[in-house]
Amino acid sequence: MLKTSIRFFNDIPVRSIWNEETSRWWLCAVDVIEALSLSLSPRKYWNTLKSRNTQLSSICRQLKLTAKDGKRYLTDVIDENGLNVLISILPSKKSEVFLKWVKTKATSIDEQSKSKAYELFESGIINDIEVGTINGLKQIHAYLFGGLYDFAGQIRKLNISKGGFVFASVGYLTETLNAIEKMPESSIEEIVKKYVEMNIAHPFMEGNGRTTRIWLDLILKKNLSKCVDWSKIDKTEYLESMKISVVDYTNIYNLIKNALTDKINDREIFMKGIDYSYYYEEE
Repeated sequence: MLKTSIRFFNDIPVRSIWNEETSRWWLCAVDVIEALSLSLSPRKYWNTLKSRNTQLSSICRQLKLTAKDGKRYLTDVIDENGLNVLISILPSKKSEVFLKWVKTKATSIDEQSKSKAYELFESGIINDIEVGTINGLKQIHAYLFGGLYDFAGQIRKLNISKGGFVFASVGYLTETLNAIEKMPESSIEEIVKKYVEMNIAHPFMEGNGRTTRIWLDLILKKNLSKCVDWSKIDKTEYLESMKISVVDYTNIYNLIKNALTDKINDREIFMKGIDYSYYYEEE
């Protein structure tokens, strides 16, 4: 199967695809143009550049990528060498930053963890995860962050806070998690409430959001034969909704409810969900 990924450069999605023949990632040329130039017509811009610089046609390939309409089309893609050529033709103040971003993405902890999240689905191990339990949550976390953090899969033993909000106290964390585990899961509303409570508990030192979103999807899949198409949930709206969910879960409930899909075994829905889930965590 083709491995695809969406990374975000200054909130602009840049699609990429792994090519087995060349053993490297290839970036969507039009997405690169949009990221570097902020052109309102990046596709037209790219075609104009190609017509004026025959070298560009020789360095790009055509591989199938999913477009905004959900269909797959043959798309011009470039590898890192092609990216260097494109940047030499298309000067941009963002060029150096973009090149650094492409290179560091491959070695960052987040990117390594994201690869593990892909593997969780590809390997089939996700089907062996306990659904809706604390142990299942720990299994997901251990897989995503094993070898990256020494606390992978372990419930935190320190108090933590974010943006002035203090998460569940360590002194009551075990009791809190046991209560969350017993919460009902028979409706979308009940499942979202359980998800919100787990976010408030924040059981791990790092990686809570990425772990609990997969946990949530497994609960939805088991009980309602649904999962979330995370690409339909705006990052800013999601973060704001989660922030106020401590006192009012209505917004996050509506966001999740409106993004549900019955494509629970669709590989691309899962992979795209991982891409967006990790995007939510980017500063």
